Amino acid sequence: MVNQQILKLLGDKAEFLLSHECKTIDKSALHLPSPTHVDDVWINSNRNNQVLRSMQILLNGGRLGGTGFCSIFPVDQGIEHSAGSAFSPNPIYFDPENIIKLAIEGGCNAVASTFGVLGIMSRKYAHKIPFVVKINHNELLSMPNTYDQVMFGTIKSAWNMGAVAVGATIYWGSPESRKQLQEVALAFEMAHELGMATILWCYTRNNGFKVDGVDFHTSADLTGQANHLGVTLQADIIKQKLPTNNGGYLATKHGKTNKLVYEKLTTDHPIDLTRYQLLNCYNGRVGLINSGGESLGESDLQEAVITAVVNKRAGGMGLILGRKAFQRPFNDGVHLLNTCQDVYLDNSITVA
Repeated sequence: MVNQQILKLLGDKAEFLLSHECKTIDKSALHLPSPTHVDDVWINSNRNNQVLRSMQILLNGGRLGGTGFCSIFPVDQGIEHSAGSAFSPNPIYFDPENIIKLAIEGGCNAVASTFGVLGIMSRKYAHKIPFVVKINHNELLSMPNTYDQVMFGTIKSAWNMGAVAVGATIYWGSPESRKQLQEVALAFEMAHELGMATILWCYTRNNGFKVDGVDFHTSADLTGQANHLGVTLQADIIKQKLPTNNGGYLATKHGKTNKLVYEKLTTDHPIDLTRYQLLNCYNGRVGLINSGGESLGESDLQEAVITAVVNKRAGGMGLILGRKAFQRPFNDGVHLLNTCQDVYLDNSITVA
């Protein structure tokens, strides 16, 4: 029986999301999250023993520890947007210690943030919760803004502060994407050499992905290919936004696709669209975590739970959820994180 709070939050979408059976890619073809994920997938890879240990540490953290699922608390909006826009709703998070405290109290597997946030508190907390250092950012103070991702530090610095993983963003489709690809590939290679796991934020970014007023930045086919490029860079976990539509390749008349993507491998159901994202992560060998998205106020808890249900039932590994938690009172943020984790702890919510 599904947790009653989760059912209440899903509301009239409960039947639509919980009873859906995926008939595009059968779950038997997938490598699903499990307590033995590292042994099942990565033991056969080129990742060294130190990376395997770091990945296991990441998956052993928090309330979801030992399940194969992960709940990561990310805060990099102080650079990606501005500190004022990110933290004014709750000024306690101008202090990096409160960011880490929320991740710990919220039962997260790990906290992901900037060199500065994690570095200034590393001696106190690096041994208490796994650190994921976000190594590049799009800073919005420069004029004109180019929406570029720029390296903010070195892999050695992340290793020195005790991080178990590094994270990076590539804006696939942007004019700067090939430079970002090369920078991140080199950074991930060094991270693996030093024994850290790697997480890639695989976002699409190009004005050409908007066609006749329709935004295809989160179309399943374009984000799926972004994921496939990410796993090719040897990311150990892929972070992606939930798909909101499909047919980006068809609308832009750019690149290559196949009619079977739309006729056989996807439908318009959000779980099926997300499964196509997972398919592009080597059938789930590389875990897919979806983004919690921006904070919109009272609907945040419901939207976060819906995202968790879609991700889990598609075969995903978990959520990376930040603004919905830290742009509200501390205890409310803890409750939101815990409620999303409850979706992954509820054995009655199964893979579609």
